Amino acid sequence: MMSKLIACVFVLLLPIDNAICKRMWEYTLISVNTTSADPSKFKMDAEIVRISRTEFGLSVNVVLNFVIDETTFAVVYRSNTGNEEDYVLMPWSVAKQTYEEFTKAYYKNFVYKNLAHCSNLPTPDKAYPLPLGTVMKFERCIIPGESLPDYVPDGYYKTVFTATGEVELSAVLTLKVSKITDLFG
Repeated sequence: MMSKLIACVFVLLLPIDNAICKRMWEYTLISVNTTSADPSKFKMDAEIVRISRTEFGLSVNVVLNFVIDETTFAVVYRSNTGNEEDYVLMPWSVAKQTYEEFTKAYYKNFVYKNLAHCSNLPTPDKAYPLPLGTVMKFERCIIPGESLPDYVPDGYYKTVFTATGEVELSAVLTLKVSKITDLFG
């Protein structure tokens, strides 16, 4: 009798457990914009590319001819509507820090996990220091969301990467996040 009860509870809770342990949102790429005050030191060409009828990815070529330092950082904003005046800062920002500190704290668990499959990123043990003239290529990247929160509010998100040291640069990625409605699919 007890074994039947345990089996029933297990069968009933299995789908819930599987639904809870996966990302409950999806994203649509809206735009990507890059700027550089000195393209000889930093050049980034980025575009959203169609992968299939319903999927889009990101293709980026980066040429790096300066030393990344503590003036390089990233922040994330969210908006319910997508209007420029409506964006608010989210708590998922990366504090201003040296590139070496960034590689120790974020590179392996976030950047490499999400982008290694579609790029020539160096392995985490070779990510610092990056030699001058480093060229990084990202081809048709679809970010799987490793190490990101399982639950994210619906809305528009902007991820802004900036540097203000040796060269002023920025890269802005805008995407729309929505809930996955098929919890057991």
